Amino acid sequence: MSTATEVRAPRRPVRQDPVERRRALYHLASPVSVLTVGPEERLHGTTASTVTLVSREPLLVGVVLRAGSSFARLAAAEGRFAINVLSDEQAVVARHFADSGRPDGSEQFAGLAWTADSYAHAPLIAGALAHYTCRFHSAHAAGDSELLLGHVVRARTGDGLPLFSYAGGLFAGSLRPAKEAAAS
Repeated sequence: MSTATEVRAPRRPVRQDPVERRRALYHLASPVSVLTVGPEERLHGTTASTVTLVSREPLLVGVVLRAGSSFARLAAAEGRFAINVLSDEQAVVARHFADSGRPDGSEQFAGLAWTADSYAHAPLIAGALAHYTCRFHSAHAAGDSELLLGHVVRARTGDGLPLFSYAGGLFAGSLRPAKEAAAS
């Protein structure tokens, strides 16, 4: 049973400079991941900067991709995929899988250390902070994007600091504790 609620547009449109609105969205920092799908004869990877926990029970993660993403189509066809949360030392990997001019298939992974996940048969990239092996749950159109949901069946963690996407660039995470505001 669906409990989705449709939000109605305000009666009077809000007027704002679209450039300023988009610039404000660049201030949403997010960890960078490479999504992978297999098996070896149909390997594919893509960089994603929007991966988030959607549900703890069942354990679901959401990934936002552009509408018509070939990764979403392949993940749905295979019924499983992997998420590799990149470390701050893997900016080159993030850029490689974001490049639309990279080779197709297994050639995308040439020169990259990885192992095939035993369940998803998708590449698990060496040095990643975490790997999530997912069973495809569903995909949903969302404006000019597509929301891909995966049921996490296995997760592994590594060591290091995260790679973040922020203000249109890639940054190493420091994980400094936040400064607390003084009580008034």
